[in-house]
Amino acid sequence: MEDQFKQGEFNWCELMTTDVNAAKKFYAGLFGWEMEDMSIPGMTYTVVKAGGQGVGGIMSMPKEAQGAPPMWCAYVTVDDVDQTAQAAVKLGGKLHLPPTDIPTVGRFCVIQDPQGTFINAITYLKK
Repeated sequence: MEDQFKQGEFNWCELMTTDVNAAKKFYAGLFGWEMEDMSIPGMTYTVVKAGGQGVGGIMSMPKEAQGAPPMWCAYVTVDDVDQTAQAAVKLGGKLHLPPTDIPTVGRFCVIQDPQGTFINAITYLKK
């Protein structure tokens, strides 16, 4: 998993859903994933583990995504999320969520490409 901290590498997948418990049951049964709930201010976040290693997460739809269907979101590591956000706009994309801090994790943004597809960019805190 060292690659998750390299520029351009996919590193995390996250499900935003309207029914977390049903999603946890489905994916645990389908893939044998382990689920570990974490308490984060204002919400419970479920870390999805495969072989004991965190590979993604499951969360309730945030207010910023209300009205959207449940979906999986991919995260790509970048060296500087603020520069990546600016580049996305210059290349014809839009920022659905501007660069935002995730305490103890890093800084991320949600980008919509010119075709309308979403992807997340993240710069992790150095540990």
